[in-house]
Amino acid sequence: MSVDRLSSSVAPHRAGPRGVDGRRVLRRALTRPSLPALVGLVLVLAFFAIQAPEMLTSGGLAGVLDVAATLGIGGVAVALLLVAGQFDLSVGVLAMSSAAMTALLIGHAGWGTWPALLASLVCALLVGVVNGVLVVNTGLPSFLVTLATLLVLQGTTLAGVRAVAGSGRVDGLDDAPGWSSAATLFGSTAHLGDGRFRVSLLWWLGVTAVATWVLWRTKFGNAVFASGGARTAARELGVPVRRTTVALFCLSATAGWLIGALALVRLGGVQVSSAGLATGIDFIVVAVLGGCLLAGGYGSALGASIGALLYAVARQGITLAGWDPPWFQALLGVLLVVALVANGVVGHRLKGVPRS
Repeated sequence: MSVDRLSSSVAPHRAGPRGVDGRRVLRRALTRPSLPALVGLVLVLAFFAIQAPEMLTSGGLAGVLDVAATLGIGGVAVALLLVAGQFDLSVGVLAMSSAAMTALLIGHAGWGTWPALLASLVCALLVGVVNGVLVVNTGLPSFLVTLATLLVLQGTTLAGVRAVAGSGRVDGLDDAPGWSSAATLFGSTAHLGDGRFRVSLLWWLGVTAVATWVLWRTKFGNAVFASGGARTAARELGVPVRRTTVALFCLSATAGWLIGALALVRLGGVQVSSAGLATGIDFIVVAVLGGCLLAGGYGSALGASIGALLYAVARQGITLAGWDPPWFQALLGVLLVVALVANGVVGHRLKGVPRS
């Protein structure tokens, strides 16, 4: 009898802490912006693994990672801006513009590859500074400021390339001085089975790792979260909100330049087009899929990279399954709505600082 009483008295005390621990684990998991994207990635990957098994081959994985790498580089940069409560629609067209400028300097001005790349990087940073200064000094919404930048860059690039080159394409750059070393850095590939994995994958992983460390382990990262979560209070506490905002726009401009450099070296030239707005929205979609709130103060670089993987799996899966391409837009819309609802619920219920 005494043993039974002892057992019954101990059991409730054991169950209680386990229940509390379980709730703590669940609450801690929900504070991770990347969790909904990770769950979505697993589900979509499992679905298309059945519909298109070739996606799990080395060739299929190489295709998925190739799409995800470019999206991930831009998505991570846009995610940092979203955490700070800002937008940047100009990343995609800035990639095209910087690549076009590099190509014209090499092909028509006779510059070496590296001086041309450096000049286009400086111009990209100037665009980032202009975007940031306009946002912090005028108080205009960054969405509208970067939309204006997109239109200016897109029109200037299209007209400028056609005026100088006589068409919308500039190629034949692989004989320029320094091209071979640039090709090693921006265009290397590795073959594994029937798949060709590009160096853009390493750039993507590096950008994600550095951005994650900066966001969670530095004062700059604290300023990013403060700028998006409580901008007025952050200013009153001495957080350099203005300087942080300008720096973030410079980082997104650098990401655009990197995407352009990777594409330029990969193709050996550039083809200008009018798809800048669609590309800019894609980066925002990737960041939102990865757990970033449009209101700011919540998100992660890792989540944006997972969002890029989710986007790439859905796109490549539909292609490999032989579905009509418009189904990708429909599926992407459904994923985006689910991500917005999940992020909104988590952001509303959990007010603590998230972890990626």
